[in-house]
Amino acid sequence: MTGSDQITSYAKKAVLVSVLGYALDSFDLLILGFMLPWIAAGLGLSSAASASFVTATLCGSVLGGILFGILSDRLGRVRVLTWTILLFAVFTGLCALAQGYWDLLFYRLVAGFGLGGEFGIGMTLVAETWPARYRARASSYVGVGWQMGAIAAAMIVPALAPVIGWRGMFAVGLVSALASFVIRRAVPEPQLFLENRQKESWHKSLCLLFENPRAVRSTIALIIMCSVQNFGYYGLMVWLPNYLSKSMGYSLTQSAAWTVVTIIGMCIGILAFGRMADWLGRRPAFCFFQIGSALMVIVYAQLRDPLALLVAGAVMGFFVNGMVGGYGALMAELYPTKVRATAQNVLFNIGRGVGGFGPLVIGFLGAHYSFATAMLLLSAIYVVDLIATVALVPETKGVELK
Repeated sequence: MTGSDQITSYAKKAVLVSVLGYALDSFDLLILGFMLPWIAAGLGLSSAASASFVTATLCGSVLGGILFGILSDRLGRVRVLTWTILLFAVFTGLCALAQGYWDLLFYRLVAGFGLGGEFGIGMTLVAETWPARYRARASSYVGVGWQMGAIAAAMIVPALAPVIGWRGMFAVGLVSALASFVIRRAVPEPQLFLENRQKESWHKSLCLLFENPRAVRSTIALIIMCSVQNFGYYGLMVWLPNYLSKSMGYSLTQSAAWTVVTIIGMCIGILAFGRMADWLGRRPAFCFFQIGSALMVIVYAQLRDPLALLVAGAVMGFFVNGMVGGYGALMAELYPTKVRATAQNVLFNIGRGVGGFGPLVIGFLGAHYSFATAMLLLSAIYVVDLIATVALVPETKGVELK
C-alpha cells in the first residue's frame, strides 16, 4: 500500500465482494435465530437445547477462524474467502435434512467453521486495498454488510417461513454458494499480500500475535473488545426478540419489525463509527461508542412502552454494534501482512465464541432474575471494554500497512 489517497476500482471490488459474503453469512445465521422456536417444536426440543445450535455455530467459528485465517495468510485472501462462503452455505443447506438434535448440531458446528473464516478475510482484503485515510470507513462498509443480511432475514423469514417451514428456510441458505464462484472470478489477490505472504509454519503465525510487548497488549485488548462486542450483539439479537414475544406479547411480525428498526440503527452506527475513526482516531471512536453502549442498555431496561422500545432499540443498536465498523481497520494496522488475516480471524472469532454464550447468559438472568439484571450485566462488560481500550490499545490512525 502506498501513501496515495486514490480509491482504485480494485478496492471498490474488494469491498463489494466482502460486503456480499458477510451479508450472506448474516442472512443464513439470522435464519437460525428466527427459527429456533419452530425447530424446537419440530424436533421436540427444549428452548435451551435449541439455543445450543447458535452456541455451536459460534464456537465452530472460533476453530474455523483460526484455520482459515492461517490458510489465508499462506494461500490467498480471495481463494480462502471463497472456500469459507461455500462451506457455510452447504452446511446451512444440510440443516434442512436434519432428523434430530445431534445431526443438526453437527451441521451447525461445521457451518460455523465457514462463518468463522469470512469476517477476518474480508476485512483484511479491504484493509490491504484501501488508502489509510479511508481505511476505517471501508471496514465499516463490510460491517454494514452483516446488517444488510440481517435485515433481509428479518423481512423474508416472516413471509416465507409460514409457507416453506424451517427446513425450507435453511434450504434458501444454499443461495450463498453461488457467491463463492462470483468472488473467485471477479477479484484477484491483493498485491500487498503477494509481496508479503506468510511462508512459515502455522504455529509461527499464532506466535506472532505475542511476539513483543506491544503485540501482547494489543492481542489481550482485542480479545476483550471482540468478546464484549459479540456477547452484546448476540445476546441482544438472539434473545431480545424472544423476550419481546413472551413478555411483551409481540407477534413474529412485530418482533421482526423491532429487529429491522434496531438493525437500521446499527447500520447508521457502523457508518458513523468508520467516519469518526478516520476523523478523530480509533481510540476516541471506540471510547465514545463504549460509553454510549453502557448507558443505553440501562436506559432500555427501564422501558415498557412499545414505541419507546422501538425507538430506543435503534439508539441502542447504534452504539452496541457501531463498533464493529472499526475492528477491521484497527487489527489490520496492529499486525503485519504475513499474520494479518490470522489476527483478524483468531481474535474476532475468539470473541464470537464467547459471544455464543450471550443468549444463554442473558436468557438465564432474564428468566431467573429480571430483564434489568441482564441489562446491568451488559452495561458492566462495556465498562470493562472501555478500560481495556484506554489501557492497552495504541492509536493507529493513518498508519500505512507493512
